[in-house]
Amino acid sequence: MTEEHRRPAPSRGPAPSGRPGASGRPGASGDLRLDGVADADAARGFELLPAPPGEPKVPSVAERLNTDPETVERDLVKLVLTVVELLRQLMERTALHRVDQGDLTEEQEERIGMTLMTLYDRMEDLCERHGLTMDELNLDLGPLGTLLPPP
Repeated sequence: MTEEHRRPAPSRGPAPSGRPGASGRPGASGDLRLDGVADADAARGFELLPAPPGEPKVPSVAERLNTDPETVERDLVKLVLTVVELLRQLMERTALHRVDQGDLTEEQEERIGMTLMTLYDRMEDLCERHGLTMDELNLDLGPLGTLLPPP
């Protein structure tokens, strides 16, 4: 054998456990073998197992989403208006915080108040135009509660 064939293969770095290969030397033949075993174990850890016979089947994404073409447009409008309402409420809280801090002049406070009232009126108009109420924009997030705080 030539000198070239006797040299150990270049190291691929430490094994997944952070320790060198079986012999303690990087690049030793045991290193590659253990890496292959570790890779196979890691791959098996991410395999999906079938549900036991007694467990209910989890519905697929298509089954969980209501993709009725008749309601898609209304649902999209509802989602957009919900995001706009969330931003409006955040702006309102920020403005109230600034007023409480005393950062604004009386004229600025008046202008912000008028702007926020106008935004609220426009939101009500948009909801009415699309057959929604402001309460319908408050999405139920399950155990987290509702998206928007009560008015």
